[in-house]
Amino acid sequence: MTGASMGTEQADIASQKAAARKRAFAVRKAAHMPGRDCTGPLLAHLGSLSGRVIAGYMPIRTEIDPLPAMTSLAPTNQICVPVVQGAGLPLRFCAWTPGCAMEEGAFGAQVPVTRTEVVPDLLIVPLLAFTRAGYRLGYGGGFYDRTLAGLRAAGGRADTVGFAYAAQQVEALPLEVTDLALDRIVTEAGPVG
Repeated sequence: MTGASMGTEQADIASQKAAARKRAFAVRKAAHMPGRDCTGPLLAHLGSLSGRVIAGYMPIRTEIDPLPAMTSLAPTNQICVPVVQGAGLPLRFCAWTPGCAMEEGAFGAQVPVTRTEVVPDLLIVPLLAFTRAGYRLGYGGGFYDRTLAGLRAAGGRADTVGFAYAAQQVEALPLEVTDLALDRIVTEAGPVG
């Protein structure tokens, strides 16, 4: 494949992803259930965990809220949340406990005021859309793909669980070689697949 055709293909995928994101935002907004605890199936799927370093996330916009699960898992596990370091860089993860002091970080997501960095071995990942095979559509910054590639390359254990509304499932997504599948997806209706 020539450089020109690769550039055209990448532009086509970028255009397809932009259109898919627009649709996915609308679908997720319609499915959003603010104030409702949808984490029962997530907790049931994860089972009784102890001694893990679990990355959750601070929900923004209309993301499904993992905070009840994070709070439930906190007594027996180290919980952390992602912190954006900058464009083109992987995420770093900082320790979080229920009620800890938070401040606004990149993209409006809350981050701990005291940033004690940890390396997660289980990540609960937000998304815009997902396929049955575990591929996800994110916001386009590549933060999670870059982070997961780094964790896996380092030989560390990096289990991934996408957490989303069932309505966010799609048949297919435009994919690039850097798009990594998650190990599993769980919705408010239960595990997918």
